[in-house]
Amino acid sequence: MSDFVDQCRREWKRLGVPRAVADDMATDLANDLADAEAEGISAEEFLGSSALDPRSFAAVWAQERGVVPRSAGGEGALRGSRGFVAFTVLASITLAVAVVLLATGEPRVSLVARRSGPGPFRLNGGASGVAEVVSASAAAPI
Repeated sequence: MSDFVDQCRREWKRLGVPRAVADDMATDLANDLADAEAEGISAEEFLGSSALDPRSFAAVWAQERGVVPRSAGGEGALRGSRGFVAFTVLASITLAVAVVLLATGEPRVSLVARRSGPGPFRLNGGASGVAEVVSASAAAPI
């Protein structure tokens, strides 16, 4: 497992972790791995999924210890930015469609008034049962 510790050291160096701190972290990691092995626990069991990605393990540990700043683009930030992009695209499409429809005078709005049967209400000069259609453009108020 010294390869795992060596990869962590390289990552800490790349991240700019001070050498003394990196040495301390590497010693702690090596001791923890040795203790786990002495108790019959494999490195994979001890480290979990981190055993497969020493660079991420080293970066997260350095962030948790406060020796490197937390990255602004974590999972939550990525999920938030994808949601923002999706919202912006949807809003832009909606706005573009609204502008096109209003510029072309679409949609047309029609109102149909119909009265059938006897009664005092008469449309079109008094003929009963005739429909009167009123059409307007939705862009007319603009």
